[in-house]
Amino acid sequence: MQGFKSRGSAQRFLSTHAAVYNTFNVERHLTSASTHRTFRAAATDTWREVTAAA
Repeated sequence: MQGFKSRGSAQRFLSTHAAVYNTFNVERHLTSASTHRTFRAAATDTWREVTAAA
């Protein structure tokens, strides 16, 4: 819990971090370069939609 004032604030950060990390984390070694670019473009589009709505 270094850097967090409470267990609740750490949990809020980690739950948000997990959602963002899962959006952008693509296991590169399992996909071709073109598929990887497609996944990254889709993740970026999703991120822009979500942040524009907030």
